[in-house]
Amino acid sequence: MRAASAFSLLALAATALAVDLGVPLSWREFSDNKTKAQHISISKAGIDQITPQLVASTANFNGIGYWQSGNVFSAMANHDHFAGTTTYKTTVLNGLNTAFSKYAHYDQFGYNDDAMWWATAAYYAYRAYGDTTVLNHAIDTWTHVSNYVVKNGKAPGKSFTPAATCNGKTMDGGVFWRPTADDTGINSITTGLYLTLSAFLATTTSANANYVNAAITSVNWIRNQNLNSEGLVLDSVNGKDCSRPNTWLFTYNQGKTIEGLAVLYDVTKDSQWSDWLTSLVNAAVKSKHWEGDDGVITEGASPSKNNDGVGFKSVFVRALNEVFVRTTIRDLNILIHSYLDVQYNALLELASTGNNIYSSAWHGPPQSFTTWGQMAALDVIVSAISANT
Repeated sequence: MRAASAFSLLALAATALAVDLGVPLSWREFSDNKTKAQHISISKAGIDQITPQLVASTANFNGIGYWQSGNVFSAMANHDHFAGTTTYKTTVLNGLNTAFSKYAHYDQFGYNDDAMWWATAAYYAYRAYGDTTVLNHAIDTWTHVSNYVVKNGKAPGKSFTPAATCNGKTMDGGVFWRPTADDTGINSITTGLYLTLSAFLATTTSANANYVNAAITSVNWIRNQNLNSEGLVLDSVNGKDCSRPNTWLFTYNQGKTIEGLAVLYDVTKDSQWSDWLTSLVNAAVKSKHWEGDDGVITEGASPSKNNDGVGFKSVFVRALNEVFVRTTIRDLNILIHSYLDVQYNALLELASTGNNIYSSAWHGPPQSFTTWGQMAALDVIVSAISANT
């Protein structure tokens, strides 16, 4: 962990007064004593179980959807990044380049979030391997999706005028889910992906103001429009009439918001982002909306068939690990470490027979291989490399 600066310690002192970052004693098995080499080996073995499902000509994996396939490449790149290896470099770069060549701006089906999942994977690959081609793919996609962000009450890619305000607060920074001219939906996952990629791109460009301002405006949209009274991120808002179609709560909405906040704080050193990040993480890891008293995530448990929800918790875990490797707040670091180990130990002990094959139901029981169950586990076993080092 990096040495804490005086500024960080002041931020810790302020947040500690308001947020209890204690680890719940009811959580299941929140520690681990394996070596880094063991964690790398377990992660690699889990990834190697899914790689035979890759269809190289389409860059998709049999048994899961397009956005989920992009997240497999994210896990591979992050494995190499945290392990300090290049084991999956060729597979990842070939896959990302193939998808970009087949689908303009990584958009296969007309969804901005699909495009952004792949663009984020491209950024992770750039971080792991230093490949500027995939970085340029990420920038291209970010630029394209920027046409569907509300700015000064307008969105150039839409045929209607978005609502300038909802509930008395600006709609600037919200990102429309779909690029079709008449679709009115703005959601937290697309906005959170845009926030996170903006912040990451700022780290590669000496805090380029365009990326920094985009990240700040989008995170403020989430804070202004899509946060409930528990401090959890809601799903979506109609960008034309301000109606809310649902009050759904999903782990991945929390995940992309906290990941973006962690990177944004690193870029700006503005304590408001560190303070809110601390509160948001604490609320998310202790929420009973997706876990019981034991702390094991129950969302997306689907042994018999794939669905989008299977992959949500993996995104959440990946984001928590990104906070872990960046934060200098000791109690927050301990809380996240403990939570990640809860998921890791549940996977290894309850959801696997010990053969590096995992069920999407993290409480178990173990089952035979499914691509979606394996996909959902990858970010947990990858995160163990850094969270236990």
